[in-house]
Amino acid sequence: MSSLPILQQSADHRLLLPALLAQDEIPLTVKQAAFYLGVSRQTVYLWVERKQIPHLRVMGRNIRFLKSELEPFRAQFKQEMENGKT
Repeated sequence: MSSLPILQQSADHRLLLPALLAQDEIPLTVKQAAFYLGVSRQTVYLWVERKQIPHLRVMGRNIRFLKSELEPFRAQFKQEMENGKT
């Protein structure tokens, strides 16, 4: 059995760290995701709690985000902001 940490998606899918690294995609922290999305860390935590944003759980507690999964979320969020829906 590998000693590498397992990442757990919010939908209970498991991905191995090497698979992510092979895609040249390093998971983002909450702070990095907040900066990328242009919102506060508290907003990101709220979205995670409400399961409104795609995220990963690392080692049980730590939250990480894949930029490729945040891109569609970011586009939708920006569109809603422009239309005044949020």
